Amino acid sequence: MASSSSDEAFTGKSNQDWWPERLSLEILDQNGQKSDPLEADFDYGEAFQELDLEAVKENIEAVLTEPQDWWPADYEHYGPLMIRMAWHSAGTYRAYDGRGGAAGARQRFAPLNSWPDNANLDKARRLLWPVKRQYGRNLSWSDLIVLAGNVAVESMGFPTYGFAGGREDDFDTDKSVNWGPENELETQNRFERPGEIQKGLGASVMGLIYVNPEGPNGQPDPEASAKNIRQTFSRMAMNDKQTAALIAGGHTFGKVHGKDDPEEVLGPEPEAAPIENMGLGWQNDAAVEDGEVTTSGIEGPWTRSPTEWDMGYVNNLLDYEWEPEKGPGGAWQWTPEDGELEDSAPDALDDGERVTPMMLTTDVALKKDPDYREIMETFQENPMEFGMAFAKAWYKLTHRDMGPPERFLGPEVPDETMVWQDPLPDAEYELVGDEAVAQLKEAVLETDLTRAQLVKTAWASASTYRDSDKRGGANGARIRLNPQRGWEVNEPEKLETVLETYERVQAEFNESRGEVQVSLADLIVLGGSAAIEEAAADAGYDVEVPFEPGRTDATAEQTDADSFEALKPEIDGFRNYVPDGVDRPAEELLIDKADLLNLTPDEMTALVGGMRTLGATYGDREYGVLTDQPEALTNDFFVNLLSMETNWKPSTEDQVFEGYDRDTGDLKWKATRADLIFGSHSRLRSLAEVYAAEDGEKKLVEDFVDTWTKVMQADRFDLK
Repeated sequence: MASSSSDEAFTGKSNQDWWPERLSLEILDQNGQKSDPLEADFDYGEAFQELDLEAVKENIEAVLTEPQDWWPADYEHYGPLMIRMAWHSAGTYRAYDGRGGAAGARQRFAPLNSWPDNANLDKARRLLWPVKRQYGRNLSWSDLIVLAGNVAVESMGFPTYGFAGGREDDFDTDKSVNWGPENELETQNRFERPGEIQKGLGASVMGLIYVNPEGPNGQPDPEASAKNIRQTFSRMAMNDKQTAALIAGGHTFGKVHGKDDPEEVLGPEPEAAPIENMGLGWQNDAAVEDGEVTTSGIEGPWTRSPTEWDMGYVNNLLDYEWEPEKGPGGAWQWTPEDGELEDSAPDALDDGERVTPMMLTTDVALKKDPDYREIMETFQENPMEFGMAFAKAWYKLTHRDMGPPERFLGPEVPDETMVWQDPLPDAEYELVGDEAVAQLKEAVLETDLTRAQLVKTAWASASTYRDSDKRGGANGARIRLNPQRGWEVNEPEKLETVLETYERVQAEFNESRGEVQVSLADLIVLGGSAAIEEAAADAGYDVEVPFEPGRTDATAEQTDADSFEALKPEIDGFRNYVPDGVDRPAEELLIDKADLLNLTPDEMTALVGGMRTLGATYGDREYGVLTDQPEALTNDFFVNLLSMETNWKPSTEDQVFEGYDRDTGDLKWKATRADLIFGSHSRLRSLAEVYAAEDGEKKLVEDFVDTWTKVMQADRFDLK
C-alpha cells in the first residue's frame, strides 16, 4: 500500500516524506474539515428516526436469501457473511483510546477495506448497496452494516438484544488511528515483551481483527492462543464470559473458506486492484464460476447446521477431541479425532454433498484454557444462559463506540441501560437560572480556592471526554469517584480539598434554594467559568463564559471503574503534565489528546496559551507559565515564547527546557516540549504569531473562551 516511485514522480514528495520526524497536524485538520457532501444543517438523527425500521429489515432479509450470479451464497444464505462484516466493523474498537469501532463505517476505506482479515467483505457491502441506495442519507452505512448483522442473526433463529441507530458516516479514513508499527500485512512487530501487545493496539497481528486463527505465529498452540485472545478482547473491554460467548455465538453460524491457498488464487486487495474491478478486490474466478470461495485458507463449517442457532458449536467443541492438521488451503485447522463427525455437515454449495466440521486453533483454545473451558461447560449445561450472554455481548460489541444511551435511536433500543454505557441519573429538581448562577459564581470565588485550582478542576473533569467513542466528560462529575479521583494528573491530595470546598458550597446552596438545586458536575464547570471571567477582567476584557446547567452526578454503581481507567491521560500537555518515563515526545501526545477532544490546530493553540497564563499547570509548576502576571488571561505566553530575547536550552530534566535572557544570561523561564512546539513548528508558530501580535490578545481571549466552552459542553448530547 506504499506509494510507488512513479506515484511520487507524478505527485511530488510531501513535507512528511521529506521530514518524516516532523510533527503532523493532519489528525487535527480533519476535525475542522467538512469532507461529506451533505448539507451543513442535515440532522442524521432526525432522518434515521423517520425510517420504517421494520421495512428496512425486511429489505435486508430479502438480500440475505436472494443469491446473486456475481457472488455465491453459502447454504443459499448471505447471513453468515453479514455477521462477519458487522463483527469486523465493530471489532476494531479499542478501549484504550476509544478509536475504531462501527461508527463512521470506516471498513469502506483503506487500510481496513484491504486487510487480509476483511477479505471478501467488500462483497457483503456491495450486496447491501440496493438497500443503501433506496434509503440514501436516511440510513448511514455505519448503521446499515450493524443492522445487517442483526438481521442475519435473527433470520437464522436467534433473537437479538436490540439495535440502536444514530451512527453517522465518515467519508474518508480516520487518520488518527495507529494500527501498528509493521510495514507489511500479516506480520507482527508489536510485542513489547513475550505475550504483551504494545500499549494502545488491539490486535496481535497487522491486518487481523484480533488474533491469528491458526494460532500465534501460525502454529496450532491453543494455550498460547488463549493468552492472545484474552489480551485482545480485554482491550475491547470484554471479560472472559463475554469473549467466550462472542466466539461461540459467532461461530455457530457459517463456515471458513480455504479449499485453495489464498496466495495462489486471489487477486490483489481493493486498494491495489485494477480500476476495472470497480473497488472490489481479491478477484477469484473460481468463486464466480463454481462458487468455490477462498478467503482465509481455512476450510469448513463449525457445526452441522451452519444457518441455524443451536448448541452445535458448544457441543462439538466440548464433546469431541480435536487434532491439528493442514487443511486443503495449506493452513492449520483442527479435525475430530478417530473420524468422528465425518460427513455430518452439509456442503455450502450442494446440500447433497456432506463435509466434516472443523475448528480453529482459537476455538480449541476455549477448551484448553481452564477458565474459558469452565465458561463453555456452563454454557453447555445452561443453553439459555449462553443465549443471553451472546445476545448481550453482541449488543455491546456492535454498540460499544456509540457513547451514552441518549445517543441511541430507534424502536429497538433496549429499556435496560448497561454500565458500559456510562449511565447518568435524571435531574429530578429545578435547574439553576441566571440569578442562581451569579450567586454560585460569587460563592465559589469567595472560597480559598485559587483561579488555577478552579480551572484545573473543571479541565480535569471535562477533558476526559473522547470524541472517538463519546465517553468521559464533565457530566456525571466522575472526577469525585474512583479511579479518576486518584489519578496522579489530578493531584489527588489537592483535589480532595477542592472537592470538599465544592461540596460545602453545593450543600449550602441546595439547602437554601428548595426545589432549585445544583449538581456537583455543574458547579465544577461553573467554578472554572467564574475563574476565567475574573482572569479576563484582570487583563482588561469583560467576557461571560457560556454556561448551560443540566449535568447530574453519577454514582459509583453507575461507573465501571476498570473501564474508566482507560481514560487516564498518559500525559496532559494542556496542564503540562509530562511524567518521567514517557517514551513519546510530549507534543505528539498533546496532538493526540487534542484530537480526542475534537479540536482543530487553532483551537488547541488558543487553549494551551490561555491555560498557561492562567497558571493551570500540574503541581502549580512554572513550566510554560511565561508571564509576570499569572492567573490573568493575557497573550503573554505567546509573546514571551516567540521573543528573540530568550535563548532556549535543554535542561537536565526529560523533555524540559530552560530559557535564558540573551543579554544577562539569567534564567527566565522553564518550559516543556509541549510549549516550545508552538515556536518551533512552522504551522503552529504561524498560529502563535496571530495571538502574540499587539492586536492578538483580544482574539486569544475570545478564542480561548469559545474553545473552553466547546470542551466543557462536549458531552452535552442533550444540547446537540
